[in-house]
Amino acid sequence: MSRVLDLAIALIRRPSITPDDSGCQQLVFDLLEASGFSIEWYIQEGVSNCLISHGDPETGPTVMFLGHTDVVPPGDESSWKYPPFAAEVNAGYLYGRGAADMKGSVAAMVVALQRLVEEYPEHPGCLQLLLTSDEEGPAKYGTCVVAKALSDQARVPDYCLVGEPSSSSVLGDVARVGRRGSINASLRIDGIQGHTAFAEQVDNPAHKLAAFLAVATKLRWDAGDDLFPPSTLQVSALNAGGIATNVTPAVAEVKFNIRNAPVSPQAEFKLRLEAILDDLEIANYQLDWHVSAEPFYTQAGELTTALSEACMAVLGHAPELNTGGGTSDGRFIAPLGTQVVELGPLNHSIHKIDEHVAIADLDLLMAVYFDAARRLIL
Repeated sequence: MSRVLDLAIALIRRPSITPDDSGCQQLVFDLLEASGFSIEWYIQEGVSNCLISHGDPETGPTVMFLGHTDVVPPGDESSWKYPPFAAEVNAGYLYGRGAADMKGSVAAMVVALQRLVEEYPEHPGCLQLLLTSDEEGPAKYGTCVVAKALSDQARVPDYCLVGEPSSSSVLGDVARVGRRGSINASLRIDGIQGHTAFAEQVDNPAHKLAAFLAVATKLRWDAGDDLFPPSTLQVSALNAGGIATNVTPAVAEVKFNIRNAPVSPQAEFKLRLEAILDDLEIANYQLDWHVSAEPFYTQAGELTTALSEACMAVLGHAPELNTGGGTSDGRFIAPLGTQVVELGPLNHSIHKIDEHVAIADLDLLMAVYFDAARRLIL
């Protein structure tokens, strides 16, 4: 077996359900320490973050690989044909939770870094690997903690390659150069509970919530732009009443998520939603707002060029550069002024039962990471 496959198997067999790292980061460092890498630990509120480095940033650019060792829960394990933490190999595929998202990428990054130091021991600049155990969770004590420390210490990386599973049909056909923002919001409308037969005595908040949603869910927030699709609002939960069929609810609540393009800042969204509530004369409400990610975009530059050339050299094709998908921890690194691009395995099985990755893709991905970093650092 290849070094990448060996490491991917070892990582998957550690059940690192967010925010538990289960020793994955120590395993990675043990391998890289033998190649002369050093480590800085950032552990906070049960979240493990580590920054593993080799070289001197004063002598050249800093190239960072960014990954996460935590995974989402497997759900009902009896539904898996291949146990989620057994890391079984069958018919050219490696199965297990995190195989594609993103322990396969982490293994490819580690071996690429080992190769870089083996072949270029006196390389200029600094090679880094930043790992967190809080990407799949709230992400309050994960990559953002290290990003702040690097900013405070004026140690901002020049380039950051994120291993999120970006590929769609074949390895390397898509790379992300940005992401939409993500806003989680909840709206509570208070009313007056009463008997359904006496409408004049009640103030039904469910009706008011329905009126609000009829407007908010059909509103065209923006048209997007050449780089980002239009912003969207999607309801994720509804709750109202349920005491009895002849009792109106006292409270109606909705939770929704907004994916916003840069043309629609989050503050503008909130103002427009409040305007809808005012137009509908809904007074007794509480709108809670949490911005979990601001949109970001990396323009064409050294990183996109190096990655495209590496994909062409290794895979025979250059990736499409787009801003699709959800969020990633690249959102914490991009605001530092760092060029950020995401490239990783196929994403069709992520977070699903029997998550898997093609074994051949693991070594190819390692070769792409190696070649891209080589082009940037030398």
